[in-house]
Amino acid sequence: MKFIVSSQVLLKQLQSIGGVLNSSNTLPILDNFLFELKDQKLILSCSDLESTMTSTISIDAKSEGSVAIPAKMLLDILKTFPNHPLTFSIDEKMGVEISSDYGKYKLSGYNGEEFPKSPVIEAPSAVSISSFIFQRAIEKTIFATGNDDLRPVMSGVFIQLSESNLTFVATDAHKLVRYTRNDVHSSAPSAFIFPKKPMNLLKGLLQNYDGEVTIQYNESNASISFNDILPVCRLVDGKYPNYEAVIPKENPNRLTVDRNAFYQSIKRVSIFANKTTHQVRLKINGSELNISAEDVDFSNEANERLTCSYQGESMEIGFNSRFLNEMLQNIDSDNVVFELSAPNRAGILIPDTTNDNGEDFLMLVMPVMLNS
Repeated sequence: MKFIVSSQVLLKQLQSIGGVLNSSNTLPILDNFLFELKDQKLILSCSDLESTMTSTISIDAKSEGSVAIPAKMLLDILKTFPNHPLTFSIDEKMGVEISSDYGKYKLSGYNGEEFPKSPVIEAPSAVSISSFIFQRAIEKTIFATGNDDLRPVMSGVFIQLSESNLTFVATDAHKLVRYTRNDVHSSAPSAFIFPKKPMNLLKGLLQNYDGEVTIQYNESNASISFNDILPVCRLVDGKYPNYEAVIPKENPNRLTVDRNAFYQSIKRVSIFANKTTHQVRLKINGSELNISAEDVDFSNEANERLTCSYQGESMEIGFNSRFLNEMLQNIDSDNVVFELSAPNRAGILIPDTTNDNGEDFLMLVMPVMLNS
């Protein structure tokens, strides 16, 4: 087995898929990249058993075969080369020799047949959407996913396809984000939970890609193909919580405030908050929003006032400052609308714009009990 490939092209492709590699694996073979030569193509793969990332490079090679090459050592040597042709020669004992104008380098590979096979998605459904919409949907929701191993369904992003729209939902039970696109449709309604790790990888990869993304899925697996890259992953098994039931429908109190001023104010005030609860207190009265925080144990206290527009009864409510700031960072509009019903009910954050681009964006945050 022998082939020639550009060092920089190979490095770029390996780095684009290498994010799926774990730092420690139960199977030693998973510490490797799988190289497969087939039909004048070099197919590169890596896996953590839950997800497999594949990339393809067209090359001129007469032989076919497969070999698993240690990932860390290969990446380390490739980073040292300028853009330079490399010749890979693999013998029958899976010894790998890399030849360049500078010299030769040998390392031990493994039989490619031992590498876990990527799952084949049987009888898939499919939908195509623009990479911009898909990347934006991930970006706007993934920060709200949970990390609780006891509730794995909350560690993924819930994707709901219907004839009228596409909806992404993420929640960790303290905050929830619902992102809907009314300009994306599917002929067959369906829903599945996409795991967080491959979602995070896709968020980065899609920033550099402008085109269509094709999602193929069945009940257990999904693949997303674009730009010669194909992630295939096992979907999160389980039933997603009924998120619509927790979104309060009646919110008579409506606060409109400058998003950046609100964000910066919470950022400053929260420095003085209790380091366990991160609690900030919002006191709304007429056109004045008072933001305060205190840490009784250390006698720390901060208080700021903002001008706002408010329709509703005077209210005092507490929130985790970290959750509020995460949400405000992910809203693009100049002003933000905070819809509230009672101090013990969830608040809803939405952008203060009526988008005509088919986007519907809602964030929910649970309050925290105020100290008297």
